[in-house]
Amino acid sequence: MKLINDDCLVTMTEMEDGCIDLTVTSPPYDNLRTYKDSLEWGEHIWKPVLEQLYRITKEGGVVVWVVGDATIKGSESGVSFRQALHAKDCGFNLHDTMIYQKSQACFGSNNCYLQAFEYMFIFSKGKPVALNLIRDRQNKRSGVESMGAGGLGADGSKAKRITKEMKATGKRKNIWEYGVGGGKTGHPAVFPEKLANDHIISWSNEGDVVFDPFMGSGTTGKMAKLNNREFIGIEKVEEYFKIAQDRISAI
Repeated sequence: MKLINDDCLVTMTEMEDGCIDLTVTSPPYDNLRTYKDSLEWGEHIWKPVLEQLYRITKEGGVVVWVVGDATIKGSESGVSFRQALHAKDCGFNLHDTMIYQKSQACFGSNNCYLQAFEYMFIFSKGKPVALNLIRDRQNKRSGVESMGAGGLGADGSKAKRITKEMKATGKRKNIWEYGVGGGKTGHPAVFPEKLANDHIISWSNEGDVVFDPFMGSGTTGKMAKLNNREFIGIEKVEEYFKIAQDRISAI
């Protein structure tokens, strides 16, 4: 477990190639928050961050990039899409485009429907090595089911029917719903602990190294520790860094 109070770009350039199994992070969303007036954000930051993430991610590793867009003069910025495309330019596969659906709407203009989701881009460096897909979707066809194999037999007779055991639960869909925020921590943008937990158990195994270059209040680190993973976290703002230290050390 290693927590670092520094600019992530400075620290990431000093990290070894292929040292991270999984990154779960939520970078700043355009300029929606100031983060104690410390925020310097734009293409000149997120591009090298994604490039460094590709370098330090192991072959078969995954980056979970949770992000949204600001609406400026009636138009969404589209920066989230630019980031996803740049990640592909870096060499990542866009393994999945997932949605974090919020159980309550957060904001919206008078001219749009209420904003109630964020993107969860799943970038993989090649084929994911750890693939522990959560299977908690109730299967309406569970039990033993009889079905036709389709077509006709070689002699023109109907094909035999086959029986197949349908499991009680199947893998989730790629839209995950959670309540907004992760409790009162003193950080303005805490994502749900369950969100971090579910990605950690999906894309890593026990003992793997989980990373968050925008650690904030330490949600990813807390859930990594609870799931027996190693963790490296970087946070620039000293106040948030101390919050993360307290939350993680309390486990």
